[in-house]
Amino acid sequence: MRIAALAASAFVALALAMPAAALTVEAKVSTDFQKKLDDDIGVRESKILTDTLTRKISNVFAERGVKAERVVVTIEDAKPNRPTFEQVSNKPGLDPMRSISVGGARVTGIAYDASGAEIGRLDYDWYETSLENVVAATTWTDARTAFDRFSRRFAEKLS
Repeated sequence: MRIAALAASAFVALALAMPAAALTVEAKVSTDFQKKLDDDIGVRESKILTDTLTRKISNVFAERGVKAERVVVTIEDAKPNRPTFEQVSNKPGLDPMRSISVGGARVTGIAYDASGAEIGRLDYDWYETSLENVVAATTWTDARTAFDRFSRRFAEKLS
């Protein structure tokens, strides 16, 4: 009897110690937003934004214990608070320290379980509405806020 109890408790301890299935996050930009990146914002910003969104989704989903296996998120639009490197290069009158604007982002996402079945989707946008809140902002502060809010709402929807 004691051996069975020890074996059962060892099995439970082993199961709890095993890491949860790894979440795969695929972040991309929409065709329309890619055109904005190519024409104005700068192509290098795509990696900055997709990496930021990927990290945010991964962290929030892990923190909340979301049981998704794979998440595909698309940045449909994003607006910087300050000029990007490309914008400053193309328009010398822009000052990265003094030129500010309201920013934000629009994101869509679909989550899948281990079998590949869709378990939820979310379309979300958030844009700052007041320059008073932008004074201390970096280039993508409001887009990061939108990514954070999107990630938390998506995790809540899937929990």
